[in-house]
Amino acid sequence: MKMVIAIIQPHKLQAVREALAKIEVERMTICDAQGYARQRGQTAVYRGIEYKSKLLRKTVLEIVVNDDFLERTIDTILNVAVTGPTGNIGDGKIFVLPVDDAIQIDNGRRGKEAV
Repeated sequence: MKMVIAIIQPHKLQAVREALAKIEVERMTICDAQGYARQRGQTAVYRGIEYKSKLLRKTVLEIVVNDDFLERTIDTILNVAVTGPTGNIGDGKIFVLPVDDAIQIDNGRRGKEAV
C-alpha cells in the first residue's frame, strides 16, 4: 500500500476528483493549505493599495491505494491537475509514501481490505 499526497491548485479539485472516481479511486482526504515555493507569492491590489501575499492557497489530497492502483492514480492526477498545454509553475507536486498497515475502525479489517 502507498499513500499519495498530491498538492494541487484549488480550482482543479473537482476535475481531479471526477477523474479519480472514473478509475475507482474514491476514498481520499482533502485539506485546504497555504504555502509557496518557486512562485514566491503574488502581488494584488485591494482598495487601491498594492500588497504582496507570500502564501498561496493550495489543496492537498491524501489518498491511500493498493499497489496495483498506484500508477493509474499518479497518471490521472498528472493529466488532470496540469494547467495549460505544458503546465505552469505552481501546478503542484505529488509525493508517494509507503503505508505499513491500514485498519478500518468500524469492523477491524486490516491491510488491503481496509483500503
